Amino acid sequence: MRCLKKRAAVFLLTIFALSSSAMASEKTITLQQEPHSAEGFQQAGAVQATASQQDVHRATPAHEKNGQAHEQGHENLGQILPLWSCIPFAFMLLSIALFPLAAPSFWHHHFGKVSAFWSAALGIPFLIAFKSGALYQILHIILVDYVPFIILLWSLYTVSGGILLRGTLRGTPIVNVVLLVIGTILASWMGTTGAAMLMIRPFLRANNYRKNRTFMVVFFIFLVANVGGSLTPLGDPPLFLGFLHGVSFFWTFNILPHMMTVALILLVIYFFLDTYYYRKEGVTAPVEGDVREPLKLAGVHNLIFLAGIVGAVLMSGMVEWGEVNTLGVHRAVQDWVRDGLLIIMGILSLVTTSVSVREDNNFTWFPIIEVAYLFIGIFITMIPCLLILKAGPNGALAFVISGVKEPFHYFWITGALSSFLDNAPTYLTFFNTALGSFYAGMTEAQAVPLLMGEGAVYLKAISAGAVFFGACSYIGNAPNFMVRSISEEAGTPMPSFFGYIVKYSLIFLIPSFLIVTLIFF
Repeated sequence: MRCLKKRAAVFLLTIFALSSSAMASEKTITLQQEPHSAEGFQQAGAVQATASQQDVHRATPAHEKNGQAHEQGHENLGQILPLWSCIPFAFMLLSIALFPLAAPSFWHHHFGKVSAFWSAALGIPFLIAFKSGALYQILHIILVDYVPFIILLWSLYTVSGGILLRGTLRGTPIVNVVLLVIGTILASWMGTTGAAMLMIRPFLRANNYRKNRTFMVVFFIFLVANVGGSLTPLGDPPLFLGFLHGVSFFWTFNILPHMMTVALILLVIYFFLDTYYYRKEGVTAPVEGDVREPLKLAGVHNLIFLAGIVGAVLMSGMVEWGEVNTLGVHRAVQDWVRDGLLIIMGILSLVTTSVSVREDNNFTWFPIIEVAYLFIGIFITMIPCLLILKAGPNGALAFVISGVKEPFHYFWITGALSSFLDNAPTYLTFFNTALGSFYAGMTEAQAVPLLMGEGAVYLKAISAGAVFFGACSYIGNAPNFMVRSISEEAGTPMPSFFGYIVKYSLIFLIPSFLIVTLIFF
């Protein structure tokens, strides 16, 4: 455990140094063209934003002006980048999908080098071709998105690793459904990442005697790490982004019927699958010595730190304390404060939690290290894709965006792009596409209440698509890959990148989304 603490300190100091040098924020919106005029609204989707997968905060007027002034010094890359500039991102995903199958030993020891290779494959030509414009985009996504993203994941991973559920809990089909329901409910109030990190270890331990566990974790990702975060802005980043653009906090409860439909379908399917395998395995839940140990939480004080993390994230979106300019990237002071609070919560958890609790929780640093190495490659190679998307009708995806008219169009195109790209800027793109299509000439303050009212079906489609479809791939939402990594380390085999999509997403998720489309859109 001393080695674990040493590695944690090195990892944390590295992230802290990057964060402090950048005064980084996890989700800062850099508004390029705020549609406060008829012309702005008519350029639907032209609002550009950069946001991570965990939370987004409101840009202040000063921030907006400074961001616009800075961007005027660079080319509008999203309008000139071709689709083939996304090839390194495609190869990064293919590496994640194929190497673990074709060369598992090589991948296990060198996945960081593979990530670095594809980052360089995009970064070097990008810098040569666009110089300062490319440098700004790379610095922006690292300092604004990646570093705070890792800080949030690290803090949640560290704090949740200090909470241990002791006692006799065996994963029968009914018990497992109850655990999934609890996690799904928690996700809307503490975020999908927080709920997933809190619930995955008890879920795995409850089923450690079962032979077929892979499908269990996949449905856990579906429900707890994604669909469950639909009901409040705290649940998932795009909903928080909508809240900061005028969507009322409890409006997202309008998605409750959609969420309940998907959740019930998946829970029923899960129950029948679990019952089938439970009977097929012919095993019964073992009870050592016929004595059932009562359930109790160890490290319960970590729930205070977990609440502190949620509060810090919410605070960063609710206050405005000015901003700083580091390396040409404008960041808000409240985001620096938030990141500092997240680090403090993690350190307090490490210091105050018994070593035996983490050891009994099978806590190691490998899952967070794997996510850190792989996602730096994903974030960097994703840059052209995000720029093209945020260019809206002026980018290489104009032919796609121009055809988005009906509610089901918004649901499926927002969802499809959110399956592989950051769902926060995807949400923002189509949020402004809807505003521009139906309420051109109005200010955002005038248009958003109308979108929540008479245009609610479109906002529901955008919101549900951005949240639900994150479950379609391992990289669709932040906790997906983390849950996969924790599960594999605990001895549960997980499907490959494509195996997850083909065997589970296409078979269980897509039909569920089709039913939602037929009923609601």
